Amino acid sequence: MIGGGNITEITQFILLGFSDFPRITALLFIIFLLIYITTLTWNLCLIVLIRMDSHLHIPMYFFLSNLSFIDLCYVSSTVPKLLSNFIQEKKTISILGCIAQYFFFSTMGLSESCLMTAMAYDRYAAICNPLLYSSIMSPTLCVQMVMGSYVAGLTGSLSQTCALLQLHFCGPNVIRHFFCDFPQLLNLSCTDAFFAQVLLAILTMLFAVVNGLAIMTSYVYIVLSIMKITSATGRSKAFNTCASHLTAVSLFYTSSAFVYLSSSSGSSSSFDRFASVFYTVMIPMLNPLIYSLRNKEIKDAMKRLLRNAGCC
Repeated sequence: MIGGGNITEITQFILLGFSDFPRITALLFIIFLLIYITTLTWNLCLIVLIRMDSHLHIPMYFFLSNLSFIDLCYVSSTVPKLLSNFIQEKKTISILGCIAQYFFFSTMGLSESCLMTAMAYDRYAAICNPLLYSSIMSPTLCVQMVMGSYVAGLTGSLSQTCALLQLHFCGPNVIRHFFCDFPQLLNLSCTDAFFAQVLLAILTMLFAVVNGLAIMTSYVYIVLSIMKITSATGRSKAFNTCASHLTAVSLFYTSSAFVYLSSSSGSSSSFDRFASVFYTVMIPMLNPLIYSLRNKEIKDAMKRLLRNAGCC
């Protein structure tokens, strides 16, 4: 009961996912399955490669291995349930299961936002203070920055989860999305969600705006430093060291901002769902490629690994 009335709380949600496209359900299942397997494989391989090759035991690749780990957890918080819903007739999820899914999804997303900022600072130190880089980016600081990213993400996500647990849901119970997201849950609540909305705004300011400004500030200094380099070769080399990170940051922030701004009401159109696929499913798959395709050190490490494996 709620407020003494005869309103019965629901116990589960229905995740519609892409069930309104029955003609291409099998095709979508195959596509998402292949993307998921590819994402797991590429990110795991990158983690193992960085771990095994001593040439990659520097701050930049320490951060990158943690980014791959976050991406593994990030995509695994949504895609397995999406895949199971393709083959199950009942596309239900319990309320606690739904909130738990959002908790893990949010933790990894917020942690990735903070880690992107740490990686931007690493590139700033490498380009703007190359002679002091080793002393600035000490192993202790790197571990502290990574742990700080995880703790910040966990804290932000836990606060949202606690806010969601205070809400009551009495119907409707249909989520027109393929995973449990904060706006959709607020929209389905039958109690006052003002506190949760304020909390969401505060966390958006802290994580998106503050981290975004920190990254932008780092790149302003980076660009100014690159402009001071006299040789074209030196400028090109300096730019290449941060081009991958800048690409990953741009994709992460622009895609997530576009989706959340376009669906701020809590509703989810078919376009919103397909757009959400990009930042929840595609980006974790693309990140290893972004950091590897134009990275000579990664390519050399792969060659050494293959050569050593051939020798054995």
